[in-house]
Amino acid sequence: MELKTKYQYTYFIYPYIVNEKRYDKYILKLLKNKKCKYKIFEKEKDLDIYNYFLPNIRKYMFSTFEYRGDILRSFNLLSKERKSKIIAKQPVSCFYYELDKNIQGKVGNENGIFFNIEKIEIICFNTGICFFTMKTNLDNTEQFTDLLNFNYRFREINSEFLSLKNYENIKIQTDVFDDVSDISELIYQITGVYKKNKSKENNNNKQVANSQFYTYSYLCLDNKEWNEKNEFEKIGNEFYKYVNVLPNNYSSDFNKENLEMNMHLIDKFKYSKIGLTNLSSNLMCSGVDIYNFTKLPYEFENQYFYTYIFGLYKKMFLRKTNLEINNIETLKKVRSKFAKFTKEIWNEEVTSDDTGTLYNKTLHKTLELDKLYGEIEKKYEILYKDLNIEKNNEYSSVIILLLIFSLGFNTMNILFILYLLR
Repeated sequence: MELKTKYQYTYFIYPYIVNEKRYDKYILKLLKNKKCKYKIFEKEKDLDIYNYFLPNIRKYMFSTFEYRGDILRSFNLLSKERKSKIIAKQPVSCFYYELDKNIQGKVGNENGIFFNIEKIEIICFNTGICFFTMKTNLDNTEQFTDLLNFNYRFREINSEFLSLKNYENIKIQTDVFDDVSDISELIYQITGVYKKNKSKENNNNKQVANSQFYTYSYLCLDNKEWNEKNEFEKIGNEFYKYVNVLPNNYSSDFNKENLEMNMHLIDKFKYSKIGLTNLSSNLMCSGVDIYNFTKLPYEFENQYFYTYIFGLYKKMFLRKTNLEINNIETLKKVRSKFAKFTKEIWNEEVTSDDTGTLYNKTLHKTLELDKLYGEIEKKYEILYKDLNIEKNNEYSSVIILLLIFSLGFNTMNILFILYLLR
């Protein structure tokens, strides 16, 4: 089905982990990179973000809102080394990567899909969990099929298997990037995570995060594609392809029930729907509603985008904790971090906005965060009981030895007294 688009963009999100012991050095590395700039949020400029998030989460996610006047001037005068120490203590830090201009690329062969890389940002949590984000939009095309194929192909661009099979013949032709490996190289330069690295640290990174990008996409269809006469049911199959990041040529007789099982839907508004899966959060709307192509694209790439990042962070943190809790030697430290996570953000409401609350709850459910949290609690209880049993067994062994020693000593005393009485 050939649908036409009005406006679209896609964020590709790559999570990675920095060793906590070297986190401040990683922040310093970003500060020393001439292309990386520390992002200061301003109440006047970012008022919608400021008003959307509730105070506790706003303070946690966007601490630089407090950087104003003398505080900001003093901060700017500090050395990079001193700044890195301050930034590393903040719960979340954001950087943007300066692009000389929109980087135009092409996916496919001669008649490929042209796209622009509009923005690159790095979002870091002080637990060492970070996100590399890249905003793209298609150039010189209004075809929905191009967006399907682009999202499907591009999300594998950092896959460790890409170089082995030249996946889907992806090629990028720009003045900045010669081919796919150049984008992968940029990701490596920023993140420090090399996809072919076999080290234990990198393997742990793979168990927590995927090399495949998470896909966060906005799409506004042309007015005539979805309206009073042409209802959503007519484009339902295309929506499922879009949300599940499938190519255009994906079989038309696909199992719709299967796709629905792996997806959670937000359809609060008549001409706007958000579909969430374990690896994507994609919005489709119709241009028949002016709000959908004026205000909504801004909200989706700001308020909802940071809500999505926050949800992904929780998922990565819980996965990381689930991995680390298996180490008995660090159990106490891991438990302490888990308790801090619970106190600071787990039970906190993110926003008072009705749609935002619905989105956050749906995201929570899609990523199975309650399940992950429960698994850690259960695992900790079992490990804690096992440790107590071991300790009790050790104490019992010591007590038995003391009793045996005491019995032997008393026996000797009795025999000695009997000997004297003879």
